[in-house]
Amino acid sequence: MPAYARIGSSELAERAAALRELMQACRLCPRRCGVDRLAGEVGACRTGAVPVVSSHGPHFGEETPLVGGHGSGTIFLTNCNLGCIFCQNYDISHLGQGREVAVDRLARMMVELQERDCHNINWVTPTHQAPMLVEATRLALERGLHVPIVYNCGGYESVEALRLLDGIVDIYMPDAKYGANEAGKRLSEVGDYWDRCREALAEMHRQVGDLRVDGSGVATRGLLVRHLVLPGDMARTGVVMQYLASLSRDTYVNVMAQYHPQHRAGEVSAVARPLTREEFRRAVEEALDAGLHRLDERRLAL
Repeated sequence: MPAYARIGSSELAERAAALRELMQACRLCPRRCGVDRLAGEVGACRTGAVPVVSSHGPHFGEETPLVGGHGSGTIFLTNCNLGCIFCQNYDISHLGQGREVAVDRLARMMVELQERDCHNINWVTPTHQAPMLVEATRLALERGLHVPIVYNCGGYESVEALRLLDGIVDIYMPDAKYGANEAGKRLSEVGDYWDRCREALAEMHRQVGDLRVDGSGVATRGLLVRHLVLPGDMARTGVVMQYLASLSRDTYVNVMAQYHPQHRAGEVSAVARPLTREEFRRAVEEALDAGLHRLDERRLAL
């Protein structure tokens, strides 16, 4: 039974309402823009109080424990609370490709994905739309939703908001982008990324623990962390891996090799080139040296 089913419909309604309150003088994420999104104002995420979706469907390119045999039921939410200059989904996250949908339609998307035998419902870039997603989950629960919820985010999260998701999200899948605030400022337009990311990772791990899988190897609950290795060690991989190991040496980590310059990456010379094989090999060694052993082996080659 997924976490949200255990807390029930009435509690989901209360959590959704509490999250919506954070949208008034918005503090859903650490940017704390202060705009009244309930009144239609928009801040850094360029999103008001109505869900905006780019696409939804089974996805087979996610990590092995999420995909299983039938795919991860992804819902790609439009816009983002970060401004990553190398974003590979910039048409969705930066250019706003998507459409407004009613919360009821969002709920039906979840149920449709379950009916297509997806192993989970995967909210992609959910941070700025969390209130609407929780309300949609309540409606979907009443229509029979029973698969785990995946919170697939950029790692720049408010602990205040995350605590309202405790008992709702089954699997947290954050990025741990950088092990230094300066990198976050240069590459994602936020000057406190690593401080806030560490707090978020600790809270996520407190809520769900290490990643657990069923007899078929499909994830049921826990923390799965993504780290994209950047050229010139701009991501400070060793620092990130040491911190993840301090949470638990059993942390499941996808050390990703697929960096290529996208979007505005050419504006910063350090990340204006692809990753080299040697840089990736060194990053994997840093993960292993930190004591981490649950690495996504599909990605351990260029």
